[in-house]
Amino acid sequence: MDRDALATEAGNILGALRAQHPLVQMITNLVSMDVAANVLLAAGASPAMVHAPEESPEFVRKAAALVINTGTLSAPAAQAMDVATSAARTHGVPWVLDPVGAGGTTFRNTTVAGLLRRRPAVIRGNASEIMAVARLAGLTDQSAAPRGVDTVHDTSEVEAVAQKLARHCLCIVAATGAVDIITDGRAILRLANGSPLMTRVTALGCGLTGLIGATLGTGVDAFAATRSALTIYAIAGDLAAERADAPGSFRVAFIDALYQINPQDISSRLRLG
Repeated sequence: MDRDALATEAGNILGALRAQHPLVQMITNLVSMDVAANVLLAAGASPAMVHAPEESPEFVRKAAALVINTGTLSAPAAQAMDVATSAARTHGVPWVLDPVGAGGTTFRNTTVAGLLRRRPAVIRGNASEIMAVARLAGLTDQSAAPRGVDTVHDTSEVEAVAQKLARHCLCIVAATGAVDIITDGRAILRLANGSPLMTRVTALGCGLTGLIGATLGTGVDAFAATRSALTIYAIAGDLAAERADAPGSFRVAFIDALYQINPQDISSRLRLG
């Protein structure tokens, strides 16, 4: 896909997102709920932080997409994720997995491995998380223990394993970093927009996964949804960095940039890696 076609596609999906306001159910970590909800609202979606396993089977039928984030994992959270993803599979609701901290502990690895059996449409993580998920799937024996939620790998190191993971799980895999990579197991796209300040504000990565869920909720295919979400998000980071030079002000500027970004911004600023 060339640069102009990608920019046009992302602009069109941004317009669809703002017109449709897709309802996105998010079972996300406690740290990210505020940022993730505001990211989705600014972009044009309707976030719902519905975690209770008692209501997920009923609620997920109403949602356009489901997002699962394993950041602040607990036994009740794992149960909620299991129930919600089971309902999503039953009702044909696409869902996105953000395997935060995968590779860190046995409990986390067991939870992520179980979630993989529910067939996510998209897996989005940093390079170390993608490596860890691939290891859980039996696709590599490379060590992938993260440093907390930070990556110890560069996305260029996981391109081949990301492609294997996408083919194995029949999904889209995105590894984000200085250069983002997105693959369906065959084609691979590299995006080079974004600001280093995005790594200095907690939960912006979680918000990105939420935005993938929102674009997926517009009804486009998972590859288009993922590459458009990453394009929109990273360019919003560029715009925010022109207004702010420290993490606190950047957080506010970033949400404003998502609210204000337009197809012309995407067309003029998109950089492929």
